Amino acid sequence: MQASDARLRELLSGARTIAVVGLSDKPERDSNEVARYLKSQGYRIVPVNPMLSEVLGERAYPSLDAIPADIGIDIVDVFRRSDQVPPVVDAAIARTAKAIWMQLGVEHAEAAARAEARGIPVVQNLCIMVQHRRLKIPPIARPE
Repeated sequence: MQASDARLRELLSGARTIAVVGLSDKPERDSNEVARYLKSQGYRIVPVNPMLSEVLGERAYPSLDAIPADIGIDIVDVFRRSDQVPPVVDAAIARTAKAIWMQLGVEHAEAAARAEARGIPVVQNLCIMVQHRRLKIPPIARPE
């Protein structure tokens, strides 16, 4: 079952830090475009890609497990093939992420059920950028 607009609005409005799993440093890739957009809207982006040390001016981490514990993760945004989702979801559960968002074309019912059983909401097969724009979520005001 897909989340309602009210639930999507709640997740996006309440989030401040988004770990982007599979974030590419190539500007033409969807993951890069989406992360750039989210960053422009005031979210803190935490890139997760074992092949990179930095993306969009942010330090990249090889896995969710490698992100320092003092960095709280509100949403884990997943840009991986559906068959690669289970270990990402398990790591998100271990990190006590507040939500898991699988991008357009990415779904895994069993992994989603594991997260939801632990009280972690899951969005599947939706683009976070498209939904953010559609729902007209205001940018996050950053302290000066």
